[in-house]
Amino acid sequence: MRGPLAPRALPLRRTPVEQFDALVMDSVVEIERRLAESLGSKFTDLRHIEFAVDEVPPESQNYDADIVEDRGVPLSKLYPAQPGTVAASPRIVLYRRPIELRAEGKGEMEGLVRSVLAEQLASLLNLPPEDLEF
Repeated sequence: MRGPLAPRALPLRRTPVEQFDALVMDSVVEIERRLAESLGSKFTDLRHIEFAVDEVPPESQNYDADIVEDRGVPLSKLYPAQPGTVAASPRIVLYRRPIELRAEGKGEMEGLVRSVLAEQLASLLNLPPEDLEF
């Protein structure tokens, strides 16, 4: 009799894409927790910001200040809020494949994801990136 080794809900069954998505969301939660601790009552949560993961950056990319890149390859992009449109909330998109290719292990990838998120959030919230990195 053959069957799965573990139920689908367990991390053992997570695909690399699901693992990366979970890493991004865990990093966002940790950054939000640290902001709440350091800023106290002045802190507003990050629920108004959308976070997304794309496989790779689009081919025709405008290289503006809202892109975090490494060696000419975009790792993430910040899309500012556009009130009155479908994009009413700011959106931070991380590009999974370029980040994975730059990391030489899980620990390094976690650090890179946190660093990219910190840089984009710092730009959006007008804070120094050092305040958001951990």
